[in-house]
Amino acid sequence: MDRLVDMFLTNLASERGLSRNTIMAYSSDLEEFCRFLQGRGIHDLSAVSRDLILQYLEWLAPRISARSCGRRLATIRSFYKFLQRSFMVENNPASRIGFPKVLVPLPKVLSASQVTALLESPNTQIPLGQRDKAMLELLYAAGLRVSELTELELSQVHLDMGCLVVRGKGDKERLVPIGEWATRALQEYMEHGRRLLDPGGQCRKVFLNRDGKKLSRQGVWKILKHYALKVGIDVGLTPHMLRHSFATHLLENGVDLRSLQAMLGHADISTTQIYTHVAKARLKEIHERYHPRP
Repeated sequence: MDRLVDMFLTNLASERGLSRNTIMAYSSDLEEFCRFLQGRGIHDLSAVSRDLILQYLEWLAPRISARSCGRRLATIRSFYKFLQRSFMVENNPASRIGFPKVLVPLPKVLSASQVTALLESPNTQIPLGQRDKAMLELLYAAGLRVSELTELELSQVHLDMGCLVVRGKGDKERLVPIGEWATRALQEYMEHGRRLLDPGGQCRKVFLNRDGKKLSRQGVWKILKHYALKVGIDVGLTPHMLRHSFATHLLENGVDLRSLQAMLGHADISTTQIYTHVAKARLKEIHERYHPRP
């Protein structure tokens, strides 16, 4: 079993170009599934039946969420597709098992006034403040994932064009406009604050910590929490909440769904459509709050 799992993971990395974090998730899911099989005396993957996978999902159900359960099923299904293509098994026992229904919570977003307060909170008279200002402006202006922000390199920034070449999931690149505010903040940081953080020009990453090394994901979270506390935002602010706010505010102001999909780097437009529900919910909330006869 271990050999076949390793072959599958290698295939994910080499042919599908999935990120290290995604491959680690696949690995963890399959390790758990194989332990379940071995605990029942099954060591041959071709001997796994649909009923056995259903038993596994029933065993998982009290332990994890429906979403996580669905992810385990998707992993098993992909694994068996690979084994089928490689002529190692004849059938995919997971192919006709339905995914558990998941109630998808609407993403939390900030109001325009909260975003403005947050973006204006860094002290741009110091290098770290210039960095934080540029970072916050960019997260909101481009809707970046936190990993896309921390991995952003100098060669991906095109201030003369007001855009970034962002490397997203699956190592896919997309061109994202960033607007005048983010362009100005990023230019000030790169011309002044960043040079002081990395005077020798040793690091290729755009956003650096106080030691002149790449800013970590955890570092971004800490910075966000600091400024959220400073301006009184108490909704558990995360980098992804700024991405949600970017998408929702664009939709509220009339952007079309396909353009938003391209800017967010979503492979499937169904992922982008969640923001239409957010926008509708916000409009309803505004109507109930301000209409004299709600």
